[in-house]
Amino acid sequence: MSDASTASPEGRILRIARLIPDPVVIFMALWPIFFLASVALGGFSYEALSPTGGTVTQTIRDMSERANLLWIFDNMIVQNWLAFGGGVLGIILLIVMAVGVAEHAGLLGALIKRAAAGIPERYLALAVVFLGVMSSLASDAGYLILVPLAGLLYASLGKHPLAGMAAGFAGVSAGFSANLIPGTTSDVIMGVNARAFAEAQGVPFIGSEGQVLTPPTMTYWFTAASVFLLAPVGAWVTRRFVEPRLEGLPWERPAETDSGAFALSDAERRGLGWAGVGLVLALAAVAALALGPLAAFDNPETGQRVVPYLERLVLLIGFVFLVVGAAFGFGAGTFRSIRDVVTGMVKQMNTMGYVIVLAFFAYNALSLFSHSGLGALLTHLGASGLVALGLERVPVLLLLAFLVLTALVNLVVGGLTSKWLLLGPMFVPMLYTVNPAMTPEVVAAAYRVGDSVTNIITPMMIYAGVILAFMRRYVPGFTLGEMFVMMFPYSVAFLVAWSALLVLFFTTGLPFGF
Repeated sequence: MSDASTASPEGRILRIARLIPDPVVIFMALWPIFFLASVALGGFSYEALSPTGGTVTQTIRDMSERANLLWIFDNMIVQNWLAFGGGVLGIILLIVMAVGVAEHAGLLGALIKRAAAGIPERYLALAVVFLGVMSSLASDAGYLILVPLAGLLYASLGKHPLAGMAAGFAGVSAGFSANLIPGTTSDVIMGVNARAFAEAQGVPFIGSEGQVLTPPTMTYWFTAASVFLLAPVGAWVTRRFVEPRLEGLPWERPAETDSGAFALSDAERRGLGWAGVGLVLALAAVAALALGPLAAFDNPETGQRVVPYLERLVLLIGFVFLVVGAAFGFGAGTFRSIRDVVTGMVKQMNTMGYVIVLAFFAYNALSLFSHSGLGALLTHLGASGLVALGLERVPVLLLLAFLVLTALVNLVVGGLTSKWLLLGPMFVPMLYTVNPAMTPEVVAAAYRVGDSVTNIITPMMIYAGVILAFMRRYVPGFTLGEMFVMMFPYSVAFLVAWSALLVLFFTTGLPFGF
């Protein structure tokens, strides 16, 4: 890298970003730190507030003692990795595998092109942001298909292509946690891990109204409502700030640009027809199961209502994705045999190697953190500090402080999973202990807002360089710093508007999910 490039603002940002360790390395380092801390504090006892009320005596375990060392080795592979949180890793892989069929078949890309084909110019920005938010169902499709198509669409209408790409990028990345489809991969990651974090320290996995939470849908009403907030806010930012700023910036149309790139082929149209039929059949099968063998019933022993289909929602959602994706693939001709369906699953699973490695070190570190009692101690110290500040009387401030903390951490630690594994084990029990109104789904909703809004202004976001390369096709000299400046109004507007929606849900008692 030249001296000029390292002296530039974006060069300094990148240089600082490179000093931040990979999340896997962070958890590799945390394991011995937790182990040594347990040795130093072994035998220490204290009185702590119980998450369910009253006080409880807690004692730190010295993990170097023989029984505790045996626990580490006996549980390292199965209990602390593969079965962590009731099988979090397997649930995540299942959803990724099912979505992989739809993505490999070309369904997600065809849906984006179909939606973009006939957008009136008046609603162009609104539609692009909306499609970006919805495409976060499969983030690669949004970044790699929608963003360049949005630039092409704007250019074909004589509008600055970077405005369209900015709107698409804002929807895909800053609006990542919003979606109308329940049980997405991020929903599963958030929900199932939140349940594990809560249960590890005795926090009941119940919602603000006392209902038992279903992990994949515990924030669904909030994330669905967020779609209808972020789309108009993003459109307003595009028209009010981004388009005027780009008026004086010259751009050029690449020679290889295909003006028909967002037109559906005959095969894609046929595939969408087949996908529609597949969706109807899949939903009919799910309805039959929900009304039949998976129907709700009252447990005669406890008197509680049991809803089997909600408890198996991840499997049902995976089944729908599998059927619809396969139907599109066979209809469009991208699939010729069942072997192609398997290829789609395998292709998407090949991208999950990093997550599997991260899960091994993260879940083992978190299990040691919990089993040793260090997690309960940190929760006690943090909760006591927040109570000393009087924040238990103002839960809204607790909520917003956690949201802002997540947004700031997101600037230096990329990835929803890695940040949630760092912050969730501490803050899910801690905030509930401080104020029982801070139930797991409320904390998760605040995290999802903070985790999304700053994605578009940090070089730690893995697609930042890809988006910059797309933009340079139209403005060759465009820099990373200029891109972040252009995207900054989206980040601020989304943070303010989304935080207001979060506070509205929290203060009015609206259910976050089901």
